[in-house]
Amino acid sequence: MTIPFADPASTPQEPRSQDVMLVASLLHLMSHYTARGDGEQPCVKLASVIERHLCALSRLPDIDPVLRATCEQLAERWAGLVDEKLPRPQPAKQPLLARFMKGQWGGKPVAAG
Repeated sequence: MTIPFADPASTPQEPRSQDVMLVASLLHLMSHYTARGDGEQPCVKLASVIERHLCALSRLPDIDPVLRATCEQLAERWAGLVDEKLPRPQPAKQPLLARFMKGQWGGKPVAAG
């Protein structure tokens, strides 16, 4: 079976709708998320971009209800994946004076007298 090739110059180009462009870019991003080198962890930033695209698709006014629901569900799952992979914030260190007052000073004790 052969697929006829349409010459872009001979066929009128219709402007692509926003939802078609978002779906195409989303599929492209998702394929790159899994295409990592040996031993490389998936990219959290890319997962975040995928989640934002899914949210944008779900908010389109004329989108099919089934596609909207699917995008909303997938956005929640991708958001969960992003939350899982983000590094946890380090607890803030106490100021030097507060550590000293609590006896947590790491310096050497000063001998009296």
